[in-house]
Amino acid sequence: MSNLFDIAKKRILVLDGAMGTMIQRYKLDEADFRKDWFENHTSLLKGNNDLLSLTRPDIIKQIHFSYFEAGADIVETNTFSATKIAQADYGLQNFAYDINFHSAKIAREIAYEFSLKEPNKPRFVAGSIGPTNRTASISPDVNDPSFRNTSFDELNDAYQEQVNALIDGGVDLLLIETVFDTLNAKAALFAVEKVFESKNISLPVMVSGTITDASGRTLTGQTTEAFLISMSHFPLFSVGLNCALGAADMQPYLKTLARKAPFYISAHPNAGLPNEFGEYDETPEMMTQQIESFLEDNLINIIGGCCGTTPEHIKAISNLASNYNPRILN
Repeated sequence: MSNLFDIAKKRILVLDGAMGTMIQRYKLDEADFRKDWFENHTSLLKGNNDLLSLTRPDIIKQIHFSYFEAGADIVETNTFSATKIAQADYGLQNFAYDINFHSAKIAREIAYEFSLKEPNKPRFVAGSIGPTNRTASISPDVNDPSFRNTSFDELNDAYQEQVNALIDGGVDLLLIETVFDTLNAKAALFAVEKVFESKNISLPVMVSGTITDASGRTLTGQTTEAFLISMSHFPLFSVGLNCALGAADMQPYLKTLARKAPFYISAHPNAGLPNEFGEYDETPEMMTQQIESFLEDNLINIIGGCCGTTPEHIKAISNLASNYNPRILN
């Protein structure tokens, strides 16, 4: 993957936008989440978007295609909630490997298609590794602060299965994203390290945290700089921020990362903050006006979008990013 490192030295890389936002456009029903795989499953499955890589791969392919066509260099696999921990809520923990493997294969197929068509602009697949729906550092029960609904070992085991499947499916790099609990992320990095050792390979690894509000801290209380220090034991390809905030609110925290980090810097903000209906209102033009300040201040190496962003947003971001040089490593 020296190719990816070489490209990152020369220009800003563009990541894709939201998967869930695009899936909503298809107005799917329960049958779409069961097709050919889960016809007789007893739990309701609608909303478990990761399953669509198995039941409606045509839709996931179309979404990846749209983002590459819009100018993305990297698309993320449809695996944000594909650990056996998260899938256990649906009684589908035994399908975690299948979801991750097939998701990676789908994205790899579309990336290969675009790379063949445009060899001067190779496309890459990032294996999306979400935080799970549990946290190792804080209690979900306000009446029992010492209680934990998961452990480092349980997280590590789930992440090892996910990483194995993503690599078997053909990803080029791994993206541990939306980190709200650094201990969860450390379990993911430990899993990555173990899988790399067992397979005798190494891939670039991105880590992206989430600042939850104007306090500038993660859910478990870390500042941006503390988060960076906690992740710096691993030889990362990049460190960055995503979700929770729009581009304007994210900028001061990106400045901290850009000033301190010895890694490339990534950002994929939301299309603003959700309105009273949970929808995102920022147009591509509005979002690029805010992102341009990232580029003018030379903060960024990898830029994309999170919740509420679409291929239209990514096209506008890609066009803008092509006019700027990437941040130089500290």
